[in-house]
Amino acid sequence: MSNGYQPQQSKPSSPPHSQQKALTGQKHDEGKPRWELLPWNGMEEVVQVLTYGAEKYAPDNWRQVPNYQSRYTAAALRHISAYMRGEEQDQETGRHHLAHATCCLLFLLELDCNPAQPVPPRHE
Repeated sequence: MSNGYQPQQSKPSSPPHSQQKALTGQKHDEGKPRWELLPWNGMEEVVQVLTYGAEKYAPDNWRQVPNYQSRYTAAALRHISAYMRGEEQDQETGRHHLAHATCCLLFLLELDCNPAQPVPPRHE
């Protein structure tokens, strides 16, 4: 025998609008640097040149070079000049001259942007 009482089915309550989750994923990355635009095949060649230099001298040795502005500018121009004359590969490393020039330009850029930056510790 029923007393006529039926419990109400509870409806899930919706959180306030500000707490509702989006139906699709969100990532607020507007205005952030777009690293995916880097040409990775070219960067691979640059990393190969950096690796060669780290093995020949020492990792981050380039930070200690005196008169870096004139020396890295001259080195970059030598590699660009060789490339412009039709020589694609550096004779010593076998790597692309433009990768060598890019390394020199990256060194200049890094040292100019962070002139007092100490050599970061390596975790090897």
